Amino acid sequence: MSYLLHIDSSAMNTGSVSREVAETFLATWQKEHPEGRVVHRDLGAAPVPHLTADGIAARFADPAARTPAQAEAMELQEELLEELLGAGAYLFTVPMYNMSIPSTFKAWLDQIMIPGRTLGDPKTVPTAGRPAVVVASRGGAYGEGTPRAGWDHVVPFLTTALADALGMDVEFVVPELTMAHRNPAMAELRPAAEASRTRAHQEADLHAQKIAARLLV
Repeated sequence: MSYLLHIDSSAMNTGSVSREVAETFLATWQKEHPEGRVVHRDLGAAPVPHLTADGIAARFADPAARTPAQAEAMELQEELLEELLGAGAYLFTVPMYNMSIPSTFKAWLDQIMIPGRTLGDPKTVPTAGRPAVVVASRGGAYGEGTPRAGWDHVVPFLTTALADALGMDVEFVVPELTMAHRNPAMAELRPAAEASRTRAHQEADLHAQKIAARLLV
């Protein structure tokens, strides 16, 4: 089978809940098929450049007429596209930073969301129907009934980008209150934070099992 593409976007290499939950997914994934291959790109450690005017122009230019800067920009896009399209499933870790996604993940999306290549009819684009799991951790709680309900611009945006535009079959794992153990003002929320983290690990395990079973049929 084709590989699992694992994209990390947490700026934290240690102490990251999104990375921790992703490790649970990966452990189950590899247990289900030990020979399976995982391709990992760590945007926190090695960010891709933001999309530039040269990168946009290169998409529409005759390859023979591209400037050196355009050719270089397109080379990166082709590398990222090849990596994206070669995968049969996806694992994204996208923690909430200031109510939205890390800029590193947005930069990656801008490089791979290309009209006529990955964008078009979401039912027929190359990634249509491919399973994806997003670990979307956040320091607080943003669900209905919380003081900051409606401040979550991670899940809605990624639903639009990954599911509606790229056609992926997306599941979200959302560990909340991850700052409770660091912020004394959130001490009373630590039990809820632990429950959320435990639930996230359980969900990651189940998603890995289901996707592996689906792709190994």
